Amino acid sequence: MTTDTYTKLEPEPTHESKPYWDGLNEGRLLLQKCTGGGKIRHYPRPLCDACHSFDVSWIEASGRGKVHSWTITHHPFHFAYKAELPYTLVTVDLDEGVRMQAQLRAPKDTAIRIGLPVHVTFERVKADLTLPAFASEG
Repeated sequence: MTTDTYTKLEPEPTHESKPYWDGLNEGRLLLQKCTGGGKIRHYPRPLCDACHSFDVSWIEASGRGKVHSWTITHHPFHFAYKAELPYTLVTVDLDEGVRMQAQLRAPKDTAIRIGLPVHVTFERVKADLTLPAFASEG
């Protein structure tokens, strides 16, 4: 759903995170991979925490993973999110070995549990902004 009246907070891409946000706009989940030691990392950052290399490439992730934890939000941290309440924020262990957080989009009767299989979805909220979310696999 694209809207010109998007009133929620927007990310401000940095040099390190711009490829991540560009990938979402293309419908792809991109993760950083250290070209020195091969470690995959998320959130985007300039330095590999394993070998301290600044050399990085980007890989396309499968977008699949399992719920590690979740929280159900009943109070908005910003007025623009009030209409969405309550919403579920999940921390997901991606198949690539990193964790990522996003809102869960699942039927109301979904039994959320640790290990619930999910996959990333892409929600275009503005012409130049796509946000990730997760949908349950079953």
